[in-house]
Amino acid sequence: LNPLRSEQVLMLVDGIPITLAPYGQTGLSLFPLTMNSIESVDVARGGVAVHYGPNNVGGVINFVTKRIPHKPSMTFKETLSVFSGGNLLADTYLRTGGFVNEKLGLQLQANILNGQTAREHSRTEVGNLMLDSHWLVTDRSEVKAGIQYYKTQNQLPGALTPKSYERDRNQSTRPLDYFNGDTVRGNLTYNHFFDSGAEFSWINFGHRSSREFRFGNSANADIPSTNEQSAPRDFKVYGTEPRFTFHLNSGVRQKISLGARYMREEVDYLVDSRSLATGAYNVTRNWRFENDAYAFYLSDTFMLLDSKLKITPGIRHEQVDLYYRNNLTGAQTSNPARDWLPGLDIGYQASSNVFLFANTHKSMRPVQFTQITFSADLASERAQNYEAGIRWAPSANIDTTITGFRFDFDNKLEFVNQLVGFRNLGKARHQGIETEFAWRPESVPGLQLATAYTFVNTEQLSGQFMGRELPMAPHHQLSQRVNYRSGDWNWNLNGLYQSDSFSDGANTVMENASGSIGPIPSFTVWNAQVTHKSRWNKKTITTSLGINNLFDKDYYFRGVDYSQGRLPSPGRSAILAIQLDI
Repeated sequence: LNPLRSEQVLMLVDGIPITLAPYGQTGLSLFPLTMNSIESVDVARGGVAVHYGPNNVGGVINFVTKRIPHKPSMTFKETLSVFSGGNLLADTYLRTGGFVNEKLGLQLQANILNGQTAREHSRTEVGNLMLDSHWLVTDRSEVKAGIQYYKTQNQLPGALTPKSYERDRNQSTRPLDYFNGDTVRGNLTYNHFFDSGAEFSWINFGHRSSREFRFGNSANADIPSTNEQSAPRDFKVYGTEPRFTFHLNSGVRQKISLGARYMREEVDYLVDSRSLATGAYNVTRNWRFENDAYAFYLSDTFMLLDSKLKITPGIRHEQVDLYYRNNLTGAQTSNPARDWLPGLDIGYQASSNVFLFANTHKSMRPVQFTQITFSADLASERAQNYEAGIRWAPSANIDTTITGFRFDFDNKLEFVNQLVGFRNLGKARHQGIETEFAWRPESVPGLQLATAYTFVNTEQLSGQFMGRELPMAPHHQLSQRVNYRSGDWNWNLNGLYQSDSFSDGANTVMENASGSIGPIPSFTVWNAQVTHKSRWNKKTITTSLGINNLFDKDYYFRGVDYSQGRLPSPGRSAILAIQLDI
């Protein structure tokens, strides 16, 4: 799927949407998270997606933050990334927490990034502060609460024309490009566990955020800009979601989950410009967006054949009421959407080492805030997802998975031009196969070899480019991993190959002069890391050395918006880290 800001995947943190406007702006223009705070990552696909939201054609990715340990402990970690040319990026992380008594746990996480990456004009500053609490109210009920403050300020080196890229891929020709963002986020969850095994959960969350891009008016960076533009946006979001899960055993064992969600989104959207020659200031856009979204979902898992066969039908109903007002002209409009989104998930444990699965579900991506400004009668994007596969472990040392998938898009929103804007022109198909293989040879304890391969075939089924491939959809992706653990040492080597793809729906083969249109070449990149754990005075010290892009491969993607051209990927860099656990 189009990787632009991960618009077609639903991303969560501890089950809470991370996007600034989860319905009206699904793209992650701000990613308010640092990976040091993450304990694990859960990925959900198939019929279970009805529990999470409408924008799940690409699945659901849930980042699970580090739990509060029962025994008080502390972690300090310092990571230094060293890039070609001597640029440094420092990453400082501190975590302290634990249960202060039998009922109350507290945890503080702080993460600061500061420095410059491989290219010119790439200064990066990030601050992430998270405070979590866990209160055991009774033996069967608990309250979890958290508050976060995240702030980032970044220079954006931007894309390069082919001529500039060939001259120096690490240079920046866009001195006016910056990104700033900050957010205050809070959450409160109540859980109750009944004697019967039933569970009740009630999640409440909200955030107040702002983000701003500043950039020149020239998409071709070799031509100096005459204006400096900015696009600040302010967001206010609140959501509440109760869920109840219980079991039935009247002949057939069942697990039933039902829940509801309400979400309110308010966005103030500005675009302004300032003449670099005269200093004249002008507001070109002043828009207000509001959104009320209501959802209800129900799933019922039937457990048959001694729970070897599980069949889970589910359904989700979405009601989205989007409102838009142009504060400059007084024009206003709305776009209501209603839809039922069914899903079905089947899993069968055929034997101790063979598991079969199949699922299908309908997904919806609501009309986005910026799209309604062109037309009020647009319909939400919809897709029908299909997936089937097998997980087979022929021996204790081998794991394999083969999965076939297909996405059938209907009403896919496509941008026509500045005069027409967006229209529901698109039908599109994505289909392919995913395979995974892992081997732990008995003759070499601690060694694991793993590989994964994905084949994707796409086709535009309507519109101007009917019959052509979708952009940014490489046919082949192959990853390899070798991991060897011996005592306190761990050695890792991993590689990724991705085949070439097109950058536009027209499947343009010849690159234009600015580099904004043309093929995205294939690439292969390898990374390596060695980690060592030692113990001193009852403390654990972990040190590691990593090399990213081990063979210093030169590859690039394509920029978007006002930064069009070749977007270089980083060359070889070294990562040194030391972590102290107390």
